[in-house]
Amino acid sequence: MAWYAYCIAERNAFPELARHRRPMPLTGVTGLFGNQTFLFPAADLAVVVSEHLPEDAARLTGPEAQSAARDHARVISGCFAQSTVLPFRFGTTFDDDDSLRRSVRSNQRHFMANVERLRGMAEMHLKVLVDDVVATPRDADYRPQTTAGQMYLSNLRESASRQRERQSRARALSLQMHRMFLPVAEEITCKRTDSGKMLLDIAHLVEKKTIERYQNKYSTASLQMKDCAMQLSGPWPPYHFVHRHNATSTHA
Repeated sequence: MAWYAYCIAERNAFPELARHRRPMPLTGVTGLFGNQTFLFPAADLAVVVSEHLPEDAARLTGPEAQSAARDHARVISGCFAQSTVLPFRFGTTFDDDDSLRRSVRSNQRHFMANVERLRGMAEMHLKVLVDDVVATPRDADYRPQTTAGQMYLSNLRESASRQRERQSRARALSLQMHRMFLPVAEEITCKRTDSGKMLLDIAHLVEKKTIERYQNKYSTASLQMKDCAMQLSGPWPPYHFVHRHNATSTHA
């Protein structure tokens, strides 16, 4: 039987697995396309899976993909409520029991290290929208022209200067957010939106016991930082903080 994989969890978080060596149904949790989910025991770990039927492969990339991705996240979040989890990427499948066991066995040390590192942790997701460092003229005015010469070089220098200003502003904001929230770890990306603003997408790894304090800090920050539009979501499973590893699977 082929399996669709959602996440790796701690086996001891599911007492029903204590005396089982074969996959057993995860009660009350349906997976993608209404398929039954199972706990697949593997040493000290459990892989949360559901049956992967031949016709499901096309559905993962078709019109149902967006809904399937939400269901993928829903199953992981449900498991996160009772265990440390290591999420698989959407679309990860294994051909049969043996391929799943081999993958877990070959990556056992890596998975266990991640479980230990992320135990008691959660991810908070913060978006910070600010005005661009230079409002005018537009970037389009500074795109390199096909006409060579002095204007071309001038445009290149101006574009590079504006990019440095953006990077400096992004670093300053990132440092401000770090000092304010004091996360255990962070992942940050910055991009310029179509509306001409800068968007910082920040994932903070925090201890679960500090989530309420984090939310209170966010409330204070959103009032103090008048020049920023801020949006917070979470707590989430630690999607951004699982150290990726090349596992043997049909899809990774």
